[in-house]
Amino acid sequence: MARQLEEQISGRFPVGQRLRVLDVGMGRGAQALRLARAGHQVTGLEHDRAMISAARAVLTGEPEGIRERVRIIEGDGRDTGVHFLPGSFDVVLCHAVLMYVEEPDPLLAGLARVLAQGGLLSVLVRNGDALAMRPGLSGDWAGALAAFGSTAYRNRQGVDVRADRLTPLTATLAGIGAPLHAWYGVRVFTDTAAEDAALPGAPVLERLLAAEERAGRTDPYRGVAALLHLCGVRG
Repeated sequence: MARQLEEQISGRFPVGQRLRVLDVGMGRGAQALRLARAGHQVTGLEHDRAMISAARAVLTGEPEGIRERVRIIEGDGRDTGVHFLPGSFDVVLCHAVLMYVEEPDPLLAGLARVLAQGGLLSVLVRNGDALAMRPGLSGDWAGALAAFGSTAYRNRQGVDVRADRLTPLTATLAGIGAPLHAWYGVRVFTDTAAEDAALPGAPVLERLLAAEERAGRTDPYRGVAALLHLCGVRG
């Protein structure tokens, strides 16, 4: 997914432009730190204090110049209007957040509001059109059958959450003024891998990543990916 985001950023903004980035639900800050290292000014919005502490701990090990480019705010993604003025950011990330929100449309509308004209909205969601894939490939036939026609599922942390479908999300992005520009599948072949599985050696890993990257942008494979990465552009 990092490559997909880099592709969208490099294709939309001049080389060397220092972007204003908002990372909603920044977690431990991996994505925020990657962008700060690339020279961008990043604001992370996170409500979980444990995650904030973890992100701050990671930042302490970075050079001062990178630390200065990252600002962390404790808050909820649904309250962006409280924290930021309209058009404050060139790029807004909302990765693995919508699954925890019962009504995602107001949150997305708020994100579009703080996005500058021509800015990029990057959204990562669980693919509601392919919820039966993981239980089916794992041999959980009862789970696979229950997943058809549903957008509810239990994630690997044991939390009951919800998935999103491509067509309704596309309509939502159009409705909030950030219509879909590109979309990708994420974890087409690797969704059933254990979270603690050891990475393969370099040659195999390189081929694995190449296969995932190719499948993530190729029909029909991307349509059955575990996650969908949607990129909208503020018109």
